[in-house]
Amino acid sequence: MTSLDKIMTLHPKGKNGVNIDKNKYDIIRAFIIKTIQEHKEISYSALNDLAVTKLTNSFEGKVVWYIVTVKLDLEARGIIERIPKTSPHRLQMKN
Repeated sequence: MTSLDKIMTLHPKGKNGVNIDKNKYDIIRAFIIKTIQEHKEISYSALNDLAVTKLTNSFEGKVVWYIVTVKLDLEARGIIERIPKTSPHRLQMKN
């Protein structure tokens, strides 16, 4: 795989996704899934804070932007879900 490989992300509300670097997508995807699995459920803000703390020094790009983008993609793909009626919204793995 070259660093030029891209992935078109999906959006849960059918809006246009964005074309992002596959390597960055894979890093953020793995982080989100691992973190949600470890916590069972987690607020979006806590996920964001953990990502900034753990990834900022090793990740090239705006961690928060990638977390939002990949989180929406994982929701659209049915891998994670927002827990209904939670505010601020919380996330969990989808069965």
